[in-house]
Amino acid sequence: MRYRWLAAAFSLPLLLSTTAVAAPARGPHPPPAAAVAPVRGAPASFAELSARLLPMVVNIATTQTLKPAVNAPGLPNIPPGSPLADLFKDFLGPGRNLPRHVTSLGSGFIIDPTGYIVTNNHVIADAEQISVTLNDGVNLPAKLIGRDEKTDLALLKVSPKKPLPNAKFADSDTAHIGDWVIAIGNPFGLGSTVTAGIVSARNRDIEAGPYDDFIQTDAPINRGNSGGPLFDMDGNVVGVNSAIYSPSGGSVGIAFSIPSNLARQVIAQLRQFGQARRGWIGVRVQQVTDELAQGFDLPTQAGAIIAYVAPDGPAARSGMHEGDFVTKFDGKTVSDSRALSRIVADTAINKTVPVELIRKGKKMNLRVTVLRLNEKQAPPPRQAPAAPQPKVTMLGLSLGVLDANGRNEFRIANNVQGVLVVDVAAESPAAEKNIRAGDVIVQVQGVPVKTPQEVTNRIAADRKAGKKVELLLVNRGGELTYVAVKLN
Repeated sequence: MRYRWLAAAFSLPLLLSTTAVAAPARGPHPPPAAAVAPVRGAPASFAELSARLLPMVVNIATTQTLKPAVNAPGLPNIPPGSPLADLFKDFLGPGRNLPRHVTSLGSGFIIDPTGYIVTNNHVIADAEQISVTLNDGVNLPAKLIGRDEKTDLALLKVSPKKPLPNAKFADSDTAHIGDWVIAIGNPFGLGSTVTAGIVSARNRDIEAGPYDDFIQTDAPINRGNSGGPLFDMDGNVVGVNSAIYSPSGGSVGIAFSIPSNLARQVIAQLRQFGQARRGWIGVRVQQVTDELAQGFDLPTQAGAIIAYVAPDGPAARSGMHEGDFVTKFDGKTVSDSRALSRIVADTAINKTVPVELIRKGKKMNLRVTVLRLNEKQAPPPRQAPAAPQPKVTMLGLSLGVLDANGRNEFRIANNVQGVLVVDVAAESPAAEKNIRAGDVIVQVQGVPVKTPQEVTNRIAADRKAGKKVELLLVNRGGELTYVAVKLN
């Protein structure tokens, strides 16, 4: 499926467009259904509400200079006087090496009478100049206050001569599937446009970022609507329109908005600090699949597995371990791994909070102090696999000792301990779970392993005991992940 960000880009005088593609929406464990609100009938008209809200929405234009391609093609060998000669000179002649000024169009909405405006990060990314056109036609230069790539939000500031009408954020947690909503924006640069629809779904993950929690709507939304508001019937902003699903680039009735509760918090941080400040406890979490739940003997899949605990991090100091199954954090229910990531990120820095978890079948309560998140470098690339070793035939694995040659071959850090995977048989249980050459098996069913024979013995014993799933803790590129592999 194809997801498209909603900024419309125009290269003067030629029309251009850009497309961003993400993986299909997923989320096998939707959150519990919210209590159904009292039914509100469809309004006879959106006219009165639209008239009140239109002055709160703005059109945003950005400009940037595109440098010419370094290896631009030359003129083809066309005979002099050919009818095509002038055409190719126009498009491929000397002018092709001149810089081009590109204007991108998007939307935004005013959140403060003094001129603070919310939009999408992708609307203003790489912009050299930003201008805002108010609903009454007044054009103002805008200053970028801050932006956040992970949530695709940005905050601008203009200096108006008089106070501006401003929108208020709604509580997006109270938005129900089936509620009426209206979207206002600047589709295709046409200017302020109002469309209406309903909330189609909640908590959508389209893999746009680590904190995906989109509201899905069928209100017609197109390119240029990016950064515009999604209003509820009380005239408050319930979402910030950001992306659409579209094979063609036009609206097909599937659009995604950043929920207002997420936007409110991020925008407040951008306004205060110029950047988003997120909580961090030093863990990497993993979604619970049916196989993992069986391997860990969990009573439910509603929670998050801790796959890695950073040494000396807040979680490690609190006593949290790999394999812990977190069900509550700071009093909030953890429905899945994405929920835990969002809850931790939203927690105040230096706050000490309670954590409820299950460890080896026993419920436990810990307390962890949340620190500020700092970005980490990506793991180094891998090289070609080493020569195959004797196989663990029941899983399709070829294993080797993690020696100096193996570490050098796959660029594995010296502090990583375990058994090296040097080959995986095609269409094997291990291949189905995406185990690959260069992975390091750290544990088998919670027991640390250091030799291929230990892995073989443990799997054979579990198979003989009637186990259906083998739980492996795998290190890949410095990150730990639990993998539940079915035993043949």
